[in-house]
Amino acid sequence: MVFLAITPQGLAEAIRLAKAEGQPVWCSADAMPEAVCAAGLSRFDYPLFGESPDVIADALATVAEHYPNESIWLEQVIPDNG
Repeated sequence: MVFLAITPQGLAEAIRLAKAEGQPVWCSADAMPEAVCAAGLSRFDYPLFGESPDVIADALATVAEHYPNESIWLEQVIPDNG
């Protein structure tokens, strides 16, 4: 399984879940600043929070290119539109 986190909270959860099995973790640019990106973590150069389903689908396709035939855990965040 591969993890794709969107928010800092989701990233913390993904890292916790992935740690036991040494599974890969990817994250959105808005989940972790590039300057503090952890070793072994793949980070997109663009944000995913609040983005359209097409942007999320493109991110999932990128992860799938690197890990074909693997399940992908996706943090789903529904923005509060006030």
